[in-house]
Amino acid sequence: MTAYKSFYKFYGRLLEYITIILMVGLLTVVVLGFTYRWSGNSLSWYDEVASVMLCWLTYYSAALGALKRAHIGIPSIIVAVKPVIRVPLVIFGEIIVIGFFVVLAWMGIRVLGALEGQTLVSLPGISLQITQSVIPIGAVLFVIAELLNLPEIWKEATGQVEMKIQH
Repeated sequence: MTAYKSFYKFYGRLLEYITIILMVGLLTVVVLGFTYRWSGNSLSWYDEVASVMLCWLTYYSAALGALKRAHIGIPSIIVAVKPVIRVPLVIFGEIIVIGFFVVLAWMGIRVLGALEGQTLVSLPGISLQITQSVIPIGAVLFVIAELLNLPEIWKEATGQVEMKIQH
């Protein structure tokens, strides 16, 4: 197995584990919050922590979706055009996607600077910088996923392999 394939597999597993841990964590927080609220003893931090965990789950699972190429797309349009048009179209699309997430990561880092010294309302010991760090981290993870898919995307665009169209 090549180093590329090994890293691809490792990266996929890492994102899967993180996603599973976040899902189980969010489930635990929601069940705990529901149970306490049902018993008449609401947790003051439940809503805020569940919201943050949902954001984290969204960003990490989006990176996993990008790695698995599971996001919404219209590959039938790409397949329908000739390779002479398909290749520039695919390159343009990848530049747009990767460029967007690079900008998101950069702006996410700037946001973290603006949040210095601020904390969660219900848990003043937790910095907003920690909770919002998912923005640049998730964006970088998405870019890595897109870059790891470039060889396969290139092969499909140039007609070296058949493009996978899901119905």
